[in-house]
Amino acid sequence: MRLAERPQAVGELAAGMPVSRPAVSQHLRALKEAQLVIDEAAGTRRIYRLDPRGIGLMRDWLDRHWSQALTAFQSFADEQEDLRP
Repeated sequence: MRLAERPQAVGELAAGMPVSRPAVSQHLRALKEAQLVIDEAAGTRRIYRLDPRGIGLMRDWLDRHWSQALTAFQSFADEQEDLRP
């Protein structure tokens, strides 16, 4: 959520969080491997930002699965309605 607001360095992201800076770095590495964030060098720091391509792919995936879940729920509700006396 904080990267959605603006690009930030690890230190900025870690400030005020209940986890260590190395833990934030590990999370960012996982998000980078999942293609959800990108980083760039800025002097001695790395600035992280959301990767719109990866976020778009994730949203497409969630939309597909949400639609499937809603369709399945509708079928279940219809079946229950048919079983009522």
